[in-house]
Amino acid sequence: MILGNFNRLDLRQDTGALWENFLITERVKQNNYKNSYAKMYFWRTQQQQEVDFVEEINGQLKGYEFKWNAKKKVRLPKTFVNTYNAKEEVIDRTNFRDFVVIK
Repeated sequence: MILGNFNRLDLRQDTGALWENFLITERVKQNNYKNSYAKMYFWRTQQQQEVDFVEEINGQLKGYEFKWNAKKKVRLPKTFVNTYNAKEEVIDRTNFRDFVVIK
């Protein structure tokens, strides 16, 4: 709204950023509504490897990669997964409801 860009998503350059913002915002809201004690982080190395969203619950880390178009198999950086013994999950348009609604 602020940008005044009301083009269809397939015509926008910031679709991925909008998708990430939506997912993180909804996850934060759900964590608050459910009184979850999850700690939330972002992760990036100096070599620009990144994980879009990291959540820690009871000492267990889980990294999430958000993809608007998941055309190929996506993995989180091995550095993150191995260093923190983290679980990993890719969130796209087929499974996002499970991510934004905490049971």
